Amino acid sequence: MTDQGNFPPPKLGEPYLLTPGPLTTAFEVKQAMLRDWGSWDADFRAMTEEMRMRLVVLLGEGGDEFTCVPMQGSGSYLVEAMLGSFVPKEGKVLVLANGAYGLRAAKTCDTIGRARHLLDMGDYMPPRGTDVARILAEDPAITHVLAIHCETSSGILNPVAEISAATYATGRKLLIDSMSAFGAVPLEPGQIRFEAMVSSANKCIEGVPGFGFVLARRSELEAAKGRSHSLALDVHAQWDYMEKTGQWRFTPPTHVVAAFLEALKMHEAEGGVAARGARYANNRDVMVAGMRGLGFETLLDETWLSPIIVTFFNPADPKFDFARFYELMKDKGFIIYPGKLTVVDSFRIGCIGRMDAAVMTRVVEAARDSLVELGVASAAPPAAALEERAKLAQADLGEPA
Repeated sequence: MTDQGNFPPPKLGEPYLLTPGPLTTAFEVKQAMLRDWGSWDADFRAMTEEMRMRLVVLLGEGGDEFTCVPMQGSGSYLVEAMLGSFVPKEGKVLVLANGAYGLRAAKTCDTIGRARHLLDMGDYMPPRGTDVARILAEDPAITHVLAIHCETSSGILNPVAEISAATYATGRKLLIDSMSAFGAVPLEPGQIRFEAMVSSANKCIEGVPGFGFVLARRSELEAAKGRSHSLALDVHAQWDYMEKTGQWRFTPPTHVVAAFLEALKMHEAEGGVAARGARYANNRDVMVAGMRGLGFETLLDETWLSPIIVTFFNPADPKFDFARFYELMKDKGFIIYPGKLTVVDSFRIGCIGRMDAAVMTRVVEAARDSLVELGVASAAPPAAALEERAKLAQADLGEPA
Protein backbone atom coordinates (compact mmCIF):
# COMPACT_ATOMS: atom_id res chain seq x y z
CA MET A 1 0.00 0.00 0.00
CA THR A 2 1.24 3.50 -0.82
CA ASP A 3 2.36 5.61 2.15
CA GLN A 4 -0.38 8.14 2.85
CA GLY A 5 2.08 10.76 4.13
CA ASN A 6 1.71 13.42 6.79
CA PHE A 7 -1.30 15.27 5.40
CA PRO A 8 -4.84 13.99 4.97
CA PRO A 9 -6.18 14.03 1.40
CA PRO A 10 -8.51 16.87 0.33
CA LYS A 11 -11.53 16.48 2.59
CA LEU A 12 -14.09 17.22 -0.10
CA GLY A 13 -12.51 14.72 -2.48
CA GLU A 14 -11.32 17.30 -4.99
CA PRO A 15 -8.21 16.63 -7.08
CA TYR A 16 -4.79 17.81 -5.99
CA LEU A 17 -3.80 21.00 -7.81
CA LEU A 18 -0.29 20.41 -9.17
CA THR A 19 -0.06 24.00 -10.37
CA PRO A 20 1.87 27.11 -9.27
CA GLY A 21 -1.22 28.55 -7.56
CA PRO A 22 -4.10 28.34 -6.90
CA LEU A 23 -3.01 25.21 -5.10
CA THR A 24 -4.23 22.56 -2.70
CA THR A 25 -4.98 24.12 0.68
CA ALA A 26 -5.48 22.69 4.15
CA PHE A 27 -9.04 22.14 5.33
CA GLU A 28 -8.29 24.49 8.24
CA VAL A 29 -7.60 27.27 5.74
CA LYS A 30 -10.91 26.63 4.01
CA GLN A 31 -12.73 26.54 7.36
CA ALA A 32 -11.41 29.98 8.24
CA MET A 33 -13.60 31.41 5.46
CA LEU A 34 -16.88 30.24 7.02
CA ARG A 35 -17.27 33.32 9.21
CA ASP A 36 -18.23 36.79 8.01
CA TRP A 37 -16.11 39.80 9.03
CA GLY A 38 -16.89 43.50 9.00
CA SER A 39 -14.26 45.30 6.97
CA TRP A 40 -14.17 48.27 9.37
CA ASP A 41 -14.52 46.23 12.54
CA ALA A 42 -11.71 46.28 15.09
CA ASP A 43 -11.37 42.49 14.95
CA PHE A 44 -10.71 42.53 11.22
CA ARG A 45 -8.33 45.48 11.53
CA ALA A 46 -6.39 43.46 14.10
CA MET A 47 -6.27 40.54 11.64
CA THR A 48 -4.87 42.80 8.94
CA GLU A 49 -2.21 44.16 11.28
CA GLU A 50 -1.17 40.69 12.43
CA MET A 51 -0.94 39.52 8.82
CA ARG A 52 1.27 42.48 7.88
CA MET A 53 3.59 41.90 10.82
CA ARG A 54 3.92 38.18 10.12
CA LEU A 55 4.82 38.82 6.47
CA VAL A 56 7.57 41.27 7.39
CA VAL A 57 8.99 38.69 9.81
CA LEU A 58 9.17 36.17 6.94
CA LEU A 59 11.67 38.45 5.18
CA GLY A 60 14.29 37.60 7.77
CA GLU A 61 17.57 39.50 8.04
CA GLY A 62 17.25 43.12 6.99
CA GLY A 63 13.48 43.12 7.15
CA ASP A 64 13.34 45.77 9.88
CA GLU A 65 13.56 48.45 7.17
CA PHE A 66 10.49 47.05 5.40
CA THR A 67 6.76 47.18 5.82
CA CYS A 68 3.90 45.22 4.25
CA VAL A 69 1.12 46.62 2.09
CA PRO A 70 -1.59 44.09 1.14
CA MET A 71 -3.64 44.91 -1.94
CA GLN A 72 -6.71 43.40 -3.58
CA GLY A 73 -6.28 41.45 -6.80
CA SER A 74 -4.18 38.74 -8.40
CA GLY A 75 -0.41 38.73 -8.75
CA SER A 76 -0.45 40.74 -11.96
CA TYR A 77 -2.30 43.52 -10.13
CA LEU A 78 0.54 43.63 -7.61
CA VAL A 79 3.25 43.76 -10.26
CA GLU A 80 1.48 46.69 -11.91
CA ALA A 81 1.04 48.38 -8.54
CA MET A 82 4.75 47.97 -7.75
CA LEU A 83 5.93 49.28 -11.12
CA GLY A 84 3.51 52.20 -11.11
CA SER A 85 4.29 53.22 -7.54
CA PHE A 86 8.05 52.78 -7.26
CA VAL A 87 9.22 53.72 -10.76
CA PRO A 88 8.94 57.48 -11.36
CA LYS A 89 7.09 58.55 -14.49
CA GLU A 90 10.42 59.71 -15.92
CA GLY A 91 12.16 56.49 -14.85
CA LYS A 92 13.08 53.49 -16.97
CA VAL A 93 12.94 49.78 -16.15
CA LEU A 94 15.24 47.01 -17.28
CA VAL A 95 12.83 44.07 -17.45
CA LEU A 96 14.54 40.67 -17.22
CA ALA A 97 12.41 38.09 -19.00
CA ASN A 98 12.85 34.36 -19.52
CA GLY A 99 9.22 33.41 -19.76
CA ALA A 100 5.66 34.70 -19.75
CA TYR A 101 5.80 36.72 -16.54
CA GLY A 102 8.77 38.85 -17.50
CA LEU A 103 7.10 39.55 -20.83
CA ARG A 104 3.89 40.47 -19.03
CA ALA A 105 5.82 42.92 -16.86
CA ALA A 106 7.23 44.56 -19.99
CA LYS A 107 3.71 44.89 -21.39
CA THR A 108 2.63 46.39 -18.07
CA CYS A 109 5.33 49.05 -18.37
CA ASP A 110 4.06 49.90 -21.85
CA THR A 111 0.47 50.12 -20.64
CA ILE A 112 1.17 52.38 -17.64
CA GLY A 113 3.60 54.63 -19.49
CA ARG A 114 6.92 53.60 -17.97
CA ALA A 115 9.89 53.41 -20.33
CA ARG A 116 11.54 50.01 -20.38
CA HIS A 117 14.38 48.00 -21.86
CA LEU A 118 13.49 44.35 -22.32
CA LEU A 119 16.12 41.65 -22.02
CA ASP A 120 14.30 38.64 -23.46
CA MET A 121 16.24 35.44 -22.82
CA GLY A 122 13.61 33.26 -24.50
CA ASP A 123 11.72 30.41 -22.90
CA TYR A 124 14.06 29.58 -20.04
CA MET A 125 17.66 30.87 -20.30
CA PRO A 126 18.38 32.75 -17.06
CA PRO A 127 19.36 36.43 -17.08
CA ARG A 128 22.74 36.75 -15.40
CA GLY A 129 24.47 39.48 -13.46
CA THR A 130 26.87 40.03 -16.36
CA ASP A 131 23.91 40.72 -18.66
CA VAL A 132 22.53 43.25 -16.20
CA ALA A 133 25.90 44.97 -15.71
CA ARG A 134 26.43 45.30 -19.46
CA ILE A 135 23.00 46.80 -20.16
CA LEU A 136 23.16 49.21 -17.23
CA ALA A 137 26.57 50.41 -18.39
CA GLU A 138 25.20 51.00 -21.89
CA ASP A 139 21.98 52.75 -20.84
CA PRO A 140 22.33 55.36 -18.07
CA ALA A 141 18.61 56.22 -18.36
CA ILE A 142 17.67 52.95 -16.62
CA THR A 143 16.69 53.59 -12.99
CA HIS A 144 15.22 50.22 -11.96
CA VAL A 145 15.64 46.53 -12.70
CA LEU A 146 12.73 44.09 -12.48
CA ALA A 147 13.56 40.42 -11.90
CA ILE A 148 11.29 37.38 -11.71
CA HIS A 149 12.38 35.25 -8.76
CA CYS A 150 10.88 31.97 -10.00
CA GLU A 151 9.69 31.95 -13.62
CA THR A 152 6.97 29.30 -13.57
CA SER A 153 6.74 29.19 -17.36
CA SER A 154 9.75 26.87 -17.21
CA GLY A 155 10.17 26.27 -13.49
CA ILE A 156 13.54 28.02 -13.31
CA LEU A 157 14.79 29.74 -10.17
CA ASN A 158 16.52 32.87 -11.42
CA PRO A 159 19.84 34.09 -9.90
CA VAL A 160 18.50 37.13 -8.06
CA ALA A 161 21.59 37.47 -5.84
CA GLU A 162 23.92 38.22 -8.73
CA ILE A 163 21.27 40.35 -10.43
CA SER A 164 21.02 42.42 -7.23
CA ALA A 165 24.79 42.80 -6.97
CA ALA A 166 25.03 44.05 -10.55
CA THR A 167 22.08 46.42 -10.06
CA TYR A 168 23.41 48.16 -6.97
CA ALA A 169 27.01 48.24 -8.24
CA THR A 170 25.80 50.91 -10.67
CA GLY A 171 23.47 52.69 -8.25
CA ARG A 172 20.21 51.38 -9.67
CA LYS A 173 17.31 49.83 -7.73
CA LEU A 174 15.92 46.29 -7.86
CA LEU A 175 12.25 45.28 -7.79
CA ILE A 176 11.41 41.57 -7.51
CA ASP A 177 8.38 39.56 -8.57
CA SER A 178 8.59 36.73 -6.03
CA MET A 179 5.05 35.64 -6.69
CA SER A 180 5.71 31.90 -6.76
CA ALA A 181 8.73 31.70 -4.46
CA PHE A 182 8.21 33.88 -1.38
CA GLY A 183 7.57 31.81 1.71
CA ALA A 184 9.56 28.82 0.47
CA VAL A 185 12.72 30.31 -1.07
CA PRO A 186 14.70 32.74 1.14
CA LEU A 187 14.73 36.35 0.03
CA GLU A 188 16.43 38.18 2.90
CA PRO A 189 17.13 41.86 2.15
CA GLY A 190 20.19 41.61 4.38
CA GLN A 191 21.64 39.11 1.89
CA ILE A 192 20.01 40.15 -1.39
CA ARG A 193 19.30 43.85 -1.63
CA PHE A 194 16.07 45.07 -3.20
CA GLU A 195 13.66 47.94 -2.70
CA ALA A 196 10.35 46.10 -3.01
CA MET A 197 8.97 42.69 -3.82
CA VAL A 198 5.50 41.34 -4.46
CA SER A 199 3.86 37.99 -3.86
CA SER A 200 0.38 36.50 -3.64
CA ALA A 201 -1.83 34.82 -1.06
CA ASN A 202 -2.35 31.66 -3.11
CA LYS A 203 1.26 30.56 -3.54
CA CYS A 204 3.84 29.22 -1.08
CA ILE A 205 2.00 30.45 2.02
CA GLU A 206 -0.82 28.14 0.86
CA GLY A 207 -3.72 30.55 1.13
CA VAL A 208 -6.51 31.09 -1.40
CA PRO A 209 -6.72 33.63 -4.27
CA GLY A 210 -7.96 37.17 -3.71
CA PHE A 211 -5.09 39.48 -2.79
CA GLY A 212 -1.36 39.95 -2.89
CA PHE A 213 1.12 42.01 -0.93
CA VAL A 214 4.03 44.37 -1.37
CA LEU A 215 7.00 44.22 0.99
CA ALA A 216 8.85 47.51 0.53
CA ARG A 217 11.39 49.72 2.24
CA ARG A 218 9.64 52.49 4.12
CA SER A 219 11.92 55.03 2.44
CA GLU A 220 10.73 53.88 -0.98
CA LEU A 221 7.10 54.06 0.10
CA GLU A 222 7.54 57.58 1.39
CA ALA A 223 9.08 58.63 -1.93
CA ALA A 224 6.21 57.08 -3.90
CA LYS A 225 3.54 59.60 -2.87
CA GLY A 226 1.56 60.89 -5.85
CA ARG A 227 3.52 58.78 -8.32
CA SER A 228 1.03 56.05 -9.26
CA HIS A 229 -0.85 56.07 -12.55
CA SER A 230 -3.81 54.42 -10.81
CA LEU A 231 -6.24 55.17 -8.01
CA ALA A 232 -6.80 51.56 -6.96
CA LEU A 233 -3.20 50.37 -7.49
CA ASP A 234 -1.47 53.16 -5.58
CA VAL A 235 0.75 51.38 -3.05
CA HIS A 236 1.62 54.57 -1.17
CA ALA A 237 -2.03 55.55 -0.79
CA GLN A 238 -2.94 52.06 0.48
CA TRP A 239 -0.03 52.09 2.94
CA ASP A 240 -0.74 55.62 4.18
CA TYR A 241 -4.42 54.80 4.76
CA MET A 242 -3.61 51.56 6.56
CA GLU A 243 -1.05 53.28 8.79
CA LYS A 244 -3.59 55.94 9.77
CA THR A 245 -6.74 53.82 10.10
CA GLY A 246 -5.79 50.13 10.13
CA GLN A 247 -8.26 49.68 7.28
CA TRP A 248 -8.02 48.86 3.57
CA ARG A 249 -8.97 51.80 1.33
CA PHE A 250 -11.58 49.78 -0.57
CA THR A 251 -13.57 46.66 0.29
CA PRO A 252 -11.08 44.00 1.38
CA PRO A 253 -11.39 40.26 0.65
CA THR A 254 -12.25 39.56 4.29
CA HIS A 255 -12.72 35.80 4.01
CA VAL A 256 -9.49 35.42 2.04
CA VAL A 257 -7.57 37.41 4.67
CA ALA A 258 -8.95 35.16 7.41
CA ALA A 259 -7.88 32.11 5.43
CA PHE A 260 -4.44 33.59 4.79
CA LEU A 261 -3.89 34.35 8.46
CA GLU A 262 -4.62 30.70 9.25
CA ALA A 263 -2.22 29.68 6.49
CA LEU A 264 0.48 31.93 7.97
CA LYS A 265 0.03 30.29 11.37
CA MET A 266 0.37 26.85 9.76
CA HIS A 267 3.45 28.07 7.88
CA GLU A 268 5.03 29.11 11.19
CA ALA A 269 4.07 25.84 12.88
CA GLU A 270 5.72 23.88 10.06
CA GLY A 271 9.01 25.67 10.65
CA GLY A 272 8.83 28.76 8.46
CA VAL A 273 10.54 29.41 5.14
CA ALA A 274 13.26 26.78 5.61
CA ALA A 275 10.86 23.96 6.43
CA ARG A 276 8.35 24.90 3.74
CA GLY A 277 11.12 25.07 1.16
CA ALA A 278 12.55 21.74 2.29
CA ARG A 279 9.18 20.01 1.91
CA TYR A 280 8.70 21.43 -1.58
CA ALA A 281 12.26 20.46 -2.57
CA ASN A 282 11.62 16.91 -1.37
CA ASN A 283 8.35 16.86 -3.30
CA ARG A 284 10.29 17.88 -6.40
CA ASP A 285 13.08 15.36 -5.92
CA VAL A 286 10.73 12.41 -5.37
CA MET A 287 8.52 13.38 -8.31
CA VAL A 288 11.38 14.12 -10.73
CA ALA A 289 13.19 10.88 -9.90
CA GLY A 290 9.98 8.92 -10.45
CA MET A 291 9.10 10.66 -13.70
CA ARG A 292 12.61 10.16 -15.04
CA GLY A 293 12.26 6.51 -14.09
CA LEU A 294 9.29 6.38 -16.45
CA GLY A 295 11.40 7.88 -19.24
CA PHE A 296 10.30 11.53 -19.00
CA GLU A 297 12.96 14.23 -19.33
CA THR A 298 13.03 17.61 -17.59
CA LEU A 299 13.74 20.85 -19.41
CA LEU A 300 16.23 21.93 -16.73
CA ASP A 301 19.02 20.14 -14.93
CA GLU A 302 19.39 20.10 -11.14
CA THR A 303 21.32 23.40 -11.06
CA TRP A 304 18.29 25.37 -12.22
CA LEU A 305 15.31 23.31 -11.04
CA SER A 306 13.14 25.25 -8.61
CA PRO A 307 11.18 23.58 -5.81
CA ILE A 308 8.03 25.23 -7.19
CA ILE A 309 7.17 23.62 -10.53
CA VAL A 310 8.95 21.36 -13.03
CA THR A 311 8.69 21.34 -16.83
CA PHE A 312 8.73 17.98 -18.62
CA PHE A 313 9.00 17.41 -22.35
CA ASN A 314 6.10 15.61 -24.00
CA PRO A 315 6.97 12.07 -25.13
CA ALA A 316 7.82 11.63 -28.80
CA ASP A 317 5.58 8.56 -29.02
CA PRO A 318 2.75 9.46 -31.46
CA LYS A 319 0.22 7.85 -29.12
CA PHE A 320 0.90 10.52 -26.48
CA ASP A 321 -1.82 13.16 -26.49
CA PHE A 322 -1.52 15.78 -23.76
CA ALA A 323 -5.23 16.59 -23.60
CA ARG A 324 -6.03 12.92 -23.00
CA PHE A 325 -3.10 12.53 -20.59
CA TYR A 326 -4.43 15.53 -18.64
CA GLU A 327 -7.89 13.98 -18.33
CA LEU A 328 -6.48 10.61 -17.27
CA MET A 329 -4.40 12.29 -14.57
CA LYS A 330 -7.43 14.27 -13.41
CA ASP A 331 -9.47 11.06 -13.20
CA LYS A 332 -6.79 9.74 -10.85
CA GLY A 333 -7.00 12.82 -8.63
CA PHE A 334 -4.31 15.13 -10.03
CA ILE A 335 -4.65 18.33 -12.06
CA ILE A 336 -1.42 19.12 -13.90
CA TYR A 337 -0.47 22.17 -15.94
CA PRO A 338 0.03 22.69 -19.69
CA GLY A 339 3.47 23.77 -20.89
CA LYS A 340 4.40 27.26 -22.06
CA LEU A 341 7.51 26.54 -24.12
CA THR A 342 7.27 27.88 -27.64
CA VAL A 343 9.89 25.65 -29.28
CA VAL A 344 8.90 22.16 -28.08
CA ASP A 345 5.79 20.65 -26.49
CA SER A 346 5.85 20.28 -22.74
CA PHE A 347 3.78 20.09 -19.56
CA ARG A 348 4.38 21.11 -15.97
CA ILE A 349 3.86 19.55 -12.55
CA GLY A 350 3.77 21.75 -9.46
CA CYS A 351 5.48 20.81 -6.20
CA ILE A 352 3.76 23.31 -3.91
CA GLY A 353 0.60 23.11 -1.84
CA ARG A 354 -0.66 21.00 1.04
CA MET A 355 1.02 17.75 -0.02
CA ASP A 356 4.19 15.81 0.61
CA ALA A 357 6.43 13.18 -0.96
CA ALA A 358 3.84 10.43 -0.47
CA VAL A 359 1.46 12.36 -2.72
CA MET A 360 4.20 12.88 -5.30
CA THR A 361 4.83 9.13 -5.36
CA ARG A 362 1.16 8.68 -6.22
CA VAL A 363 1.51 11.31 -8.96
CA VAL A 364 4.24 9.20 -10.57
CA GLU A 365 2.08 6.09 -10.28
CA ALA A 366 -0.81 7.94 -11.93
CA ALA A 367 1.48 9.07 -14.76
CA ARG A 368 2.69 5.50 -15.26
CA ASP A 369 -0.84 4.14 -15.41
CA SER A 370 -1.96 6.93 -17.74
CA LEU A 371 0.83 6.13 -20.17
CA VAL A 372 -0.27 2.49 -20.19
CA GLU A 373 -3.86 3.54 -20.91
CA LEU A 374 -2.65 5.71 -23.79
CA GLY A 375 -0.58 2.86 -25.17
CA VAL A 376 2.61 4.92 -24.96
CA ALA A 377 5.60 2.58 -25.08
CA SER A 378 8.21 5.21 -24.21
CA ALA A 379 8.05 8.59 -22.48
CA ALA A 380 11.32 9.72 -24.08
CA PRO A 381 11.10 13.15 -25.73
CA PRO A 382 11.85 13.96 -29.38
CA ALA A 383 15.40 14.79 -30.39
CA ALA A 384 14.46 18.46 -30.84
CA ALA A 385 13.65 18.70 -27.13
CA LEU A 386 17.02 17.35 -26.10
CA GLU A 387 18.72 19.72 -28.53
CA GLU A 388 16.87 22.60 -26.92
CA ARG A 389 17.97 21.49 -23.46
CA ALA A 390 21.56 21.20 -24.65
CA LYS A 391 21.61 24.95 -25.27
CA LEU A 392 21.47 25.54 -21.53
CA ALA A 393 24.44 23.25 -20.94
CA GLN A 394 26.41 24.68 -23.88
CA ALA A 395 26.02 28.18 -22.46
CA ASP A 396 28.44 27.16 -19.66
CA LEU A 397 26.44 29.23 -17.24
CA GLY A 398 27.78 27.77 -14.04
CA GLU A 399 25.79 27.84 -10.85
CA PRO A 400 23.73 30.90 -9.93
CA ALA A 401 25.45 33.17 -7.45
